[in-house]
Order: sequence, then structure tokens, then C-alpha cells
Amino acid sequence: MKARSVAALLLLTFAGAAPAAAKPTGPFANLKFRNLGPAVSGGRVSATIGIPGKPGVYYVGTAGAGLWKTTDDGLKWDNVFKHGDAASIGAVALAPSDSKKIWLGTGEANARNDVLLGRGVYFSPDGGKTWQFKGLADAGLISNIAVNPKDPDTVYVAVLGNPWKPTTTRGVFVTTDGGKNWKKVLYVNDTTGASDIEMDPSNSNVLLAGMWTEQRRPWTQINGSTDGGIWKSTDGGRTWNKLAGGLPTNDPTDRVRIAFAPSSPSTVYATMPTKKCILWGSTDSGSNWKC
Repeated sequence: MKARSVAALLLLTFAGAAPAAAKPTGPFANLKFRNLGPAVSGGRVSATIGIPGKPGVYYVGTAGAGLWKTTDDGLKWDNVFKHGDAASIGAVALAPSDSKKIWLGTGEANARNDVLLGRGVYFSPDGGKTWQFKGLADAGLISNIAVNPKDPDTVYVAVLGNPWKPTTTRGVFVTTDGGKNWKKVLYVNDTTGASDIEMDPSNSNVLLAGMWTEQRRPWTQINGSTDGGIWKSTDGGRTWNKLAGGLPTNDPTDRVRIAFAPSSPSTVYATMPTKKCILWGSTDSGSNWKC
């Protein structure tokens, strides 16, 4: 059977006009229909947070379906943020002084080949009932947000950036007026963004930031360089120093994630894949590290 005839028969079969017993033969005999889309980010949870003292309340950010909230330990969920142009969530933070004040960073910071870019930072003053756009529209991917415990208008945002191209919208940004103005306080280069920002729970002037060189290509991922690592500020983000003290200085570093121990804030842990180690620990607020 000629190829043209086989193609016509396949079209008729798909339309229901050909007899059910008719089957293609020859080189097209084994062709089958398969799903080609939609190919969108989904099925991934990218950020979660709860409220101290309210064990039934949680917020969950997703890779492509907005922000969800439960007030009954997960029996029921409500989609409280579902903006069409910012459905991918990278970070969610609650103001420690008022848990109804929510800061939301859009753009899942897992730089996969199907990652969705965000549209900046949003804020809710009422537990997710209403939302206000607060800037950084070109941030691309946002990895974390830290809110000052005494001043909910002072907010630090870790911006990974656009994974598909070099951009200067990377690093750590801070606002002290509730998002009216933003200042970039930590920047390395146009391919190295902030993979995390954490605040010392005992001293809001002490901040640790992880920096990660990352770029997506259709065929590969550029992952890590000697430009990455861990930075520290002791003056509320005005100045920063790259940490050494046992950390590799000449080897490439991968994505960094950081956590202060709430029971002992001088104890810090970080995941940062290197040739030597993945999990790092410090007992002096980051001055010295051990693998």
C-alpha cells in the first residue's frame, strides 16, 4: 500500500469513518497516537510553611498551580493564589510579627527543563484573601524570602534569576518600605543567582546567603562554578563577605541551601555539593565549617 493511501486511511480511522477492522499495513503498521502535551510544570511542591501555635494551618506552593492553604490539617485545601501569569511558586514567607502578612515569591527555583518563570513578588495582608504586586517582575525564579521579625516591611528576597539567559536581576534584594522600593545588596555576576537567604533567629542583622551559578540549555545544564558559595552579612544586608573557613575556595560549588538551628542559632547547616562534601556544618555562625 502506498504511503499516501495509508495516510488517508489513518485520517479516516481517526475520524471514525473507516471500518473498525481496517488496520494500516506496511511501514506505518506500528504507528500509534501518543500525547504530545500540554507540557507544563505540575505535580511538584516547591514551598511549604506553617504557623507556629496553629498546627492545622499550612501554605503549600506548587510548581505550576499557585498557592494552596489548609486550616484543618490538610483535609481541605483552598487555592488562595492562582494568578495566570504567576502560577509557579518559588517561596512563601509569613511575617513573624503577624502571620496574616504573607510574602510570596513566584517562579519555582528548581531550574528544570520545564520550569515556569515567575512574575516577581506578591504580598497579602489578610492571610491570602487579597494580593498586591510588590515588584521584581523580572526576577525569573525566586528561591527564598526572609522577613524581619520586628518589621514586616523589611524583607529579603533571594533571586536565582532567569535560568535561560544571563541577567543582572540576580542575587539578594531587600526592601525596607514594604515593597515600594528594592535594592540589590548582593550580586556576583549575570549567571550566578541566590539559591537561598536565611536570617539568624537570634539576630536579624545576621544573614547567610547561598549563591549558585546555574544556566539551562536545551541540551544540558551549566551547574556550579567557583563563583558560588556562602556569603554572610552582619549589618542587615548592607555589606557581605564570602565565607571560607574550611569551605572550598578553588573548587566549583553546586546549589546551596542553609538552615540555622533554632535551639542554637550559632549552629548552621548547609547543603552545598562539592568534590569533597555535600553537607556542611558550623558551630560559630559560619566562621568555620566542617564536612
